[in-house]
Amino acid sequence: MGSWQPLVGPSRQVALEILLDGPLSRAELSRRVGLSPGSLTRLTKPMVESGLLVEVSAGPTDARVGRPSQPLDLDPAAHHFVGIKLTGDRAIGVLTTLRAEVIASLERPLTDHTPSAVADLILELADDLAAQSPRAVTGIGVTLGGRVTDQNEVRWGPYLDWVDVPLGDLLAAGTSTPIVVANDLDALTEATHWFGAGRGADRFVLITIGAGIGYGLVIHNRTVVSPDTSIGLIGHHPLVPDGPLCDRGHRGCAMSLLTVGSITSRIGSVLGRPIDYEECLDLAAKGDPAAQPVISQAGYALGRLIAASANFTMPELVVLGGEGVRLAEVARTELLASLHADRHPSGAELPMVLQPADFTEWARGGAVIAIQTFVLGN
Repeated sequence: MGSWQPLVGPSRQVALEILLDGPLSRAELSRRVGLSPGSLTRLTKPMVESGLLVEVSAGPTDARVGRPSQPLDLDPAAHHFVGIKLTGDRAIGVLTTLRAEVIASLERPLTDHTPSAVADLILELADDLAAQSPRAVTGIGVTLGGRVTDQNEVRWGPYLDWVDVPLGDLLAAGTSTPIVVANDLDALTEATHWFGAGRGADRFVLITIGAGIGYGLVIHNRTVVSPDTSIGLIGHHPLVPDGPLCDRGHRGCAMSLLTVGSITSRIGSVLGRPIDYEECLDLAAKGDPAAQPVISQAGYALGRLIAASANFTMPELVVLGGEGVRLAEVARTELLASLHADRHPSGAELPMVLQPADFTEWARGGAVIAIQTFVLGN
């Protein structure tokens, strides 16, 4: 699936330290990577000459001490990456820098789920994004809901009705740009960890609300990766004893209370008409008698879900994401009431951060998986 030619050995460690925490002085870099100043200079010289690293100003020079050492930073524009998120009906793509800053975004409808048609659409979208970059794209990351193995094969993709589809191989046949394929929640967790709200946190939880309920976990500064990520186990965690039933017969679980589909279905049945998710939230915010009880119950359930995840894993931070995350704002009172009811009053304060409620964040996760593969050689 293409040749990454990743950085290796000390060069990789230096680039990673600067990528995540730069700019850094040479003295600090020497301390972090365990190299003498002379060895570090010899190592970084070709990286500076290639344009990957740049020397940045350390501020005004003091004539009494001479020219200060110039910190090293990474030129984020030295490499560009494409990230693509697949849903059941759309392909959302972004072009990013090496630090996952979004340069451009595009979207295409996905009407044909046959693997060859999806692969063609991905390559077309990637080409359109690459055309907006002044340099060749270094890598492409594609994410979707489901189980992915070896960054290549979609063993199970429920939203596309796929089983055992070698998506990476199909894409590699149409491009020379290296390709990686990943589970979308794993990718979003990595993006949150490296470049998002979880950056610098040793332990944090990511909970996503949308078509399903997702759960990502970082412990000891590493993402916990498991095949079970793809099956949404937390979605069937019981939250309200007398709540509605999910499609698997569980009463009052997260899937039955928090997903976009469950909320629109319940409120739509009371109103006697189809309704979209944003209108549900708008009506609830205005106190509508059909929408407000459903949204209040959902907020209560979300607070309990956050409390359970925090009580078991004791994170420093909880990040809420997904296209349904606005629920946490509209039902904030109910969320906080149940969260505090299920937490010990002497427990640590639990910071919560909301990600943007759009699929661009998910697509950016694909780019981050490609960036990690380039830097780490995974």
